[in-house]
Amino acid sequence: MKTIVIATKNKGKIREMTQAFEGLPVKLVPLSEFGELPDAVEDGTTFEENAKIKALYYRKETDTACLADDSGLEVEALSGAPGVYSARFAGEHADDDANNQKLLDEIAKKGLDASPAAYRCVLAFADTDGSVLTAAGSCEGVIRPESRGNGGFGYDPYFYIEGNKTMAELTLSEKDAISHRGKALREMAIKLSAYLRSKK
Repeated sequence: MKTIVIATKNKGKIREMTQAFEGLPVKLVPLSEFGELPDAVEDGTTFEENAKIKALYYRKETDTACLADDSGLEVEALSGAPGVYSARFAGEHADDDANNQKLLDEIAKKGLDASPAAYRCVLAFADTDGSVLTAAGSCEGVIRPESRGNGGFGYDPYFYIEGNKTMAELTLSEKDAISHRGKALREMAIKLSAYLRSKK
């Protein structure tokens, strides 16, 4: 059984990751079990760079294999912003409400009330022997100013998918089937399964 630290304090992400790896011979441990560790400095310019930075940093801090993700929203009208700054779009300690308000304000400044957008996610797994695996996923949609649904987190209430539903209106299993993180997790589960078999 391989112990893997999940490098996030976000309970929604922990739940999704735990579900995705249910069939694998792994034990997932939240970062919180290691006490108050300093945050990784996410100074990459892409989701992949930041995911690797986090996975390698927390692998070193915990001396345990680590799985990290970096994900965010790319909005066409904003030339791909907020991108890697999605979690802190309205400032370093901004909450979801502040980030969403800034997003809508920036789109409105362009004279638009909606814009095509995509959620992106890259996962990075860093093992104690230096091995690194990555997996990626994306989900296309449209940002609109009407908030709907109270599930999900982040920009979900404003991210409309086909069928005129927002990500925040989906059940966990519906969201997992189409989401950027769900796709990346399924790809990582396949890669991780093959990797663990090769280590036997």
